[in-house]
Amino acid sequence: MSMQIDNEWGKIIVSNDCIAVLAGQAALDCYGLVGMASRKQLKDGISELLGRENLSRGVEVRVEPDGVHIELHIIVSYGTKISEVAHNVQSKVKYVLNEVVGLKADFVDIVVQGVRIAR
Repeated sequence: MSMQIDNEWGKIIVSNDCIAVLAGQAALDCYGLVGMASRKQLKDGISELLGRENLSRGVEVRVEPDGVHIELHIIVSYGTKISEVAHNVQSKVKYVLNEVVGLKADFVDIVVQGVRIAR
């Protein structure tokens, strides 16, 4: 399902994939984040680090009756406070989606799938 915005000039339809890429890019700008992880289950206890071309694979966008829910699967940098990184990602994603798309995300859930040494 996609998001539709109506204005005086017509309709704007923004796909969930577009929202997912914007959310993933916004998350990557946050300090303490190594990258996005795949939404798939962990394979052999190792999470798959996604490249910049696959940002939407680490983000799930759901349009529910009570609002828009976004779930990001991330890998944080070793030595950073996980709760602070998660909070910063939530704030940044909500801000960017509001400024770029005009979308007010009701929930931005963070799933930390791993900790890695940043390179």
